[in-house]
Amino acid sequence: MATEKTYLIVESFNSMGYHAVAIGDDDLSLGKNTLLEISKKANFPFLSSNILDEESGKPLFQPYLLKEVDGLKIGIFSLIAPESFLGPEDPRRKGLTIQSPVEAAQNMVKELQPKTDLIILLSHLGYPRDYELAQMVSGIHVIVGSHTGINIPYPPVVKNTIILQAASKGMYAGRFDLFLYNSEPNFYHTTLKRTLENNLKYLKNRLASAEVSGIEGMLQQIQFFHSRFYNTTVKKSLEEVIKTAKELSTSLKLRETEKSKWLKVKLNKRIDQTLEHLEGENEFTNTLFALSEQMKDHPEILKMVNEFKAKYPETRNPPPK
Repeated sequence: MATEKTYLIVESFNSMGYHAVAIGDDDLSLGKNTLLEISKKANFPFLSSNILDEESGKPLFQPYLLKEVDGLKIGIFSLIAPESFLGPEDPRRKGLTIQSPVEAAQNMVKELQPKTDLIILLSHLGYPRDYELAQMVSGIHVIVGSHTGINIPYPPVVKNTIILQAASKGMYAGRFDLFLYNSEPNFYHTTLKRTLENNLKYLKNRLASAEVSGIEGMLQQIQFFHSRFYNTTVKKSLEEVIKTAKELSTSLKLRETEKSKWLKVKLNKRIDQTLEHLEGENEFTNTLFALSEQMKDHPEILKMVNEFKAKYPETRNPPPK
């Protein structure tokens, strides 16, 4: 039954148009040989960059996938954490060697960078490990995480790596939209970017009648955004805005009329420069939504599911007396 259920899942993924699937610990419950046989029915590759065959020392599954979408070259690889298993004696690990995720990630980035514009990791490490990996290994643009099974509506950007994850067991789906305006590996959440732009425009409009309290209030918000921008040009430009705004605040307190006028002109120019830099920056949106019974089922998949349920009806335990 478990084997047929796995075939059903693969056929469903075929109908859904999957491009790749990452191997997790539970996928190995039927053993490596069965999983390899099942993979032959898939119209997409089973990926794992750090699961090796114990006998040959070679990758058991395809280590990465190269795709081109509208001229964009994309590299996709996959990692699993050794800690996902119950220990060395876990039967799911039989015949397998799990390579260090950090070492495997470094090798994959080195392999994929000359061939791609964008690198995506399908991770089965869990969210804390995803965060650590993003700090340790540069060059991964997007981590699509799993195993922890949590919803992350506002994905963090860790050293230019976006970390995504949605809740487990098919309860939620996620839509990630990436807007590329340049080839620099810098990405900003659209909400974050728009809010900073609005704050800068608001500060600019307030300069004509700026008071100390107004300047300092806006400064706190802009400093908050400064810590979340990694692009050198934008970060440096924001630093100039903050520096000039502090000088203006001090000058207003000291009632230095002429100096304050000059600093307002200078700050206005700094704000315009920052807005110009932000205009061409890459951004993204992330939407998570619950999968409910009201959503229409795919007819082919629904037919296969009903046939499976008819063949293997659920057995219910009798109620306690």
